[in-house]
Amino acid sequence: MTTEELAEAALAWLAAQPLSDDPDLYSGTAGIVVSFVEAHTHTADDRWADLAVAGARSLAMRVDALDHHSLYFGTTGIAVVLREIGERYDDAPLVAAADRGRDVVRAAFDGERWGEAYDLMGGNAGIGLGALRLGDPELALLAVEPYLHTSERTAYGITWENRVGLTARRHHISHGTLGIAYGLVAVGGATGRSDLVDLGLEAVADVVARNEEPDGFLVPHSDPAQVHPLLERYSLGWCHGPTGDAQVFRLLHEVTGQARWLELQDRCWHTVVTSGLPERLRPGFWDNNGRCCGTAGVLALASDRQVERGDDASFADRLVADLTDRATIDAAGARWSNREHRAAEPDLPPQPGWAMGNAGIVRELLRHDRIATGRDPAYAFAWPDQPVAT
Repeated sequence: MTTEELAEAALAWLAAQPLSDDPDLYSGTAGIVVSFVEAHTHTADDRWADLAVAGARSLAMRVDALDHHSLYFGTTGIAVVLREIGERYDDAPLVAAADRGRDVVRAAFDGERWGEAYDLMGGNAGIGLGALRLGDPELALLAVEPYLHTSERTAYGITWENRVGLTARRHHISHGTLGIAYGLVAVGGATGRSDLVDLGLEAVADVVARNEEPDGFLVPHSDPAQVHPLLERYSLGWCHGPTGDAQVFRLLHEVTGQARWLELQDRCWHTVVTSGLPERLRPGFWDNNGRCCGTAGVLALASDRQVERGDDASFADRLVADLTDRATIDAAGARWSNREHRAAEPDLPPQPGWAMGNAGIVRELLRHDRIATGRDPAYAFAWPDQPVAT
């Protein structure tokens, strides 16, 4: 089975699933319809456009009434998807719904934040990124300017309380210092605010100083260590590991032009490719196929490196081969189950969404196929926290 055939089988399974009760970008309908847009651009088959628009219309009916306003879990991410699909398919009501969502987000701001989360996924940094995508730099600045007066000085730079009441300070892109830095640098760079860029660089300095791998880049999940029975001290994926760290360094190179960010990207990649993934070296080491915490997220970075750095396809091909081996393929299509080795039934039910499921995997498989066949490596929908590879 070719990569394209595997992706098409996964799309068949995805299309047969009912619309999620969860509307968000992380695991719900918003993240799924983005993959339908990707499929339409890749195949020119209008059924994927029809599914994308239908899903977006279901989101439009809910965009005014959500109680979470973040990029990944709430209104901001949904508004970004509505605008993308509305403009792409000339659907004015979807664009209007995106504008309503943006206005709901602005109205919910309390002067400093939108809730307990204060990070990229669930808080201000991600809302700033979403506001840029919605063409609203004023809202983007409103979101990230509070970081100027809420930072905490450390021995190495600065950081923030990532969630109200959380003692641990998390370091990486999804819920930690690097995600906030990404928002600061992206918004600062887009609006000419060098003070925001400089603040982001101070935050990055804090994380870089915590690197524990001499030839690579490996920073703990949090300090002091966040105690949780399912949480390991080190991760390798996009969310809390060098795969996501490298995306921050890609942005910093794009904004500053400084070569040191290329070196840090390479150090991250060295740690990833020498770690043993995607092999499951021990129970719990690499049990996720998805975009957030697993193999598809690593494939996204591998593809970025092929485009930007001229890497060969060997590691990307290895990741795709692993995804192929781990897929369940039958008459219903293809899908993936992640594992929780401590559970009585370790193979978890397959999920449709972006973060842990088919939607996130499909998007990376389609892009891999285009790169392998000399087609356009760009995504149809550029993710707000993944720089466009050029």
